[in-house]
Parts: sequence; C-alpha cells; structure tokens
Amino acid sequence: MQSKHRFLSVAILMAALVTIFGISIIGFHLPPFVPLFAAIMLTMLFGKLNGFTWNQLQDQLLKGIQTGLAPLFLFLLIGMLIGLWMAIGVIPTLLWTGLNLANPSWFLPAAFLIPAIIGTAIGSAFTTMATVGVALMGVGLTFGFPAPVLAGAIVSGAIFGDKSSPLSDSTNLAASISGTDLFDHIKNLMWTTLPAFFISLVAFAVIGLRHQESASLSTLTALQNQLNPNFWMLLLLVLLFVMAWFKIPAIPTLMINIVISSVIFLQSHSLTALNDTLVNGFTTASQDQTLQALLNRGGMLSMMPTVIIIMLALALGGLLSEENILQDFMAPIIERIRSQAMTITGTLLTGILANFMIGEQYLATILPGQLWKPVFKRVKLSPLALGRSLEDSGTVVNYLVPWGVAGSFAAQTLNVPVTSFAVFAIFAWVSPICSLLSAWTGIGVKQAATEEG
Repeated sequence: MQSKHRFLSVAILMAALVTIFGISIIGFHLPPFVPLFAAIMLTMLFGKLNGFTWNQLQDQLLKGIQTGLAPLFLFLLIGMLIGLWMAIGVIPTLLWTGLNLANPSWFLPAAFLIPAIIGTAIGSAFTTMATVGVALMGVGLTFGFPAPVLAGAIVSGAIFGDKSSPLSDSTNLAASISGTDLFDHIKNLMWTTLPAFFISLVAFAVIGLRHQESASLSTLTALQNQLNPNFWMLLLLVLLFVMAWFKIPAIPTLMINIVISSVIFLQSHSLTALNDTLVNGFTTASQDQTLQALLNRGGMLSMMPTVIIIMLALALGGLLSEENILQDFMAPIIERIRSQAMTITGTLLTGILANFMIGEQYLATILPGQLWKPVFKRVKLSPLALGRSLEDSGTVVNYLVPWGVAGSFAAQTLNVPVTSFAVFAIFAWVSPICSLLSAWTGIGVKQAATEEG
C-alpha cells in the first residue's frame, strides 16, 4: 500500500508538468523543445529527491529514448522517400490527378476517405500521411481550403485506417496487451470506430460545403504546368501495398522503395543531386512562392525538428515510466473502482493522460493495459473491452499531442502545427467520446461471461 506522501508528491509533479506544457505550448504557442527539456530536468530532480542516483536517472532517460529508436529511424527514411517521390514524379502525379479529377465541393470528405482506405490497406498511418497525405494537402491548398482543416481530415482518415487494419502495429499491440484474438479485437472496435467514422465523414462534408472558395486560375494553371505526371511511377505506391500485405516491416519496406526510387532518379540526375535530395529534399525550380510551399518537401533534415521533439518526449517518458510516476498516481484511484462504466472511463483517461505525459503511442497503450487489466477481470468485463479502450485512447489521442510521436510526425509531414489541426482531427477526439458513451449506456460493451457470443 503506497503512502499518502508518495501520492501527493507524484500528483504535485504531474500538476507541475501539465502547467509547464499548458502555459508554454498552449498559452504562449512556444515550440515544445524547451518545455520538454524543462520537464525532463524537473522530473530528474524529483527522482533525485526520491532516492535515485544520477546514474540511474541517466539510464532511465536513455532507456526511454531506446524504446523509440525504430520510429526515429523510420522518420528519416520517410523524409528521404518524400524527397525522392517528389523528384521522380510519384507525388506530382497524384497531385496532377487530384487537380484534374477533384471537385472542391466534395474534396474534404474525399481527403478523409482516401487515407482511411489506403491506411486500412497498408496498416500505417505514417506512410499514408507521408504519401497520399502530402498529395492531398497540395490539392486541397490549391483549391483554397484552410491547411488546418485539410490536415485534420487527412490525419483522421489515416488514424481510422491504422486502427482498423490487421496489418497495423498499434492494433496488434492492443490485441496482444489485452490478450484477445486480433480479428475479434477489430470486430469489437467497430462499436465505437464506425460511429466515429460516420460522425467525422458528415462533419467534413458539412465543413467542405462551407469552404468552396478556390484558388485563382493562374495558380491552378501554374501548378498543372509545373507537374509532369508519369503514371508508371505509381507502381511504387502499389509496391508499398504489396509489401504491406506480405507483412514486411516498415523499415525494410521503405528502404527497398528508397533504393528503387534512387535508381530511377539516377537515370536523369547525378549522384550529387541524389545525395542532395536525400538530405535536403526536393526543391522546385519555380520562383512562385505558392508552388514552392507545395512542392519543396522531404529530405532527412526536414525530419530533424520532429526527431528532436520525439527524443525529448521519449526521454521524459522513460523517466516517468521507470520512476512509476503514472502508476503511483493512478493506483489509489484504481483500488476504488467497482463499476464497469468507471473501469472503462478510467482506462480511457489513463491512456489520454499517458499520451500527454509520456508522448509515446505504444507506452500509452502498454502502461494503461498493465494497470487496468486486473480491474477488467474483477468487474467481469471481457478483455475485448480492454483492447477497445486502449485503442480509443492510447492509440488515437497521440495525434493530438504536440510533443507526441504521432502528433509531431503529422505536423512535420503536413506542415501544420498540432495546435492548429487538433480541433479538426475529428476522428481522434470523437473516438474516446464514443467509447465513453458505450461504457455508460452499455451498448457494445462485451461481458466476460458472453465473450464467445
């Protein structure tokens, strides 16, 4: 049984961290770099005062970063791929197609539906945003849609696809943590995922009808003239789908695509130009500022701000996790939970809190799962209910966190701050609301005794 002093000290630390983030990032609109660093120093000082040595604290910090080495490397690969796909014509072909086929009156719901379909097919929200998401942003901006609205639609669709796909790492993780069959887990997700999907679709359709101002004809013409579509290049996008269906991991999938794209690039460019594109991204020859904003994309260096934010967030997450901050804060609350509705509600809130405190999507799924799994058994809820609660909080809410792995990636890739697009990432915040409604009405809540039904 933990002491009241421990709970109080942990609660004060968490309140201090929330204050740091709230005032600096939300209040003063500062980038997350310095606030995260300040939070790390405060948490290390807290650990020191609670008996940890400086060496132990350093190890905790580094352990947190180690958990995110795979996504950090993945971001560098995606930066290279975006630059190459801009240069050889994959993304420009998608842009050209969108400009010639899309209608502004239904473009916004399409910007939600297309990532949802592709995300479900390949099981990766990041890859979806980095490929078709970038193209959809370009088309939408040319049609005159506000960037935050576009980003919100694309992110919402990509999250739905990632959440609904049997190929998704996060979906497999939630099923594994809850101890359920993957396809049973996905089937049970639909009780909250489909309502959130249709609410998002209707919302984007309504918003799209209210924003029908289009870009000038000269801008559209200039962009279409700048683009040189080559539909053979879309075979590289098909290759992504094929490799995803064969369950080849994301890193080798992207590396193979980078190698093939590099070979194509070298047919008409020098090795020096390839190096520059991989490092600095694609740069258009046009002097038009609108075209530069749309087309100058990619490169490893473009991902470095995101990598730095994520490293700092992971370091903070390592300290909070290894010092059991979140666990000790939630323990007295968990001990008092007796109802099924409060169990699901507590899991959702823990997942949301973990996302904002730790900033890492997987840890925000694993830690609440470990904390609440015994409670689900105690109140006779199916493990499927636990898995859905973890998905509706730990998985989706990370996209709303400015210093989160997913939020930072979306902001960098789509070139829109999280604080700007968060309110329009409708699927991300409607999902936990649907889960709460399910918990308190009992609709779709799977009981342990009827799990096979």
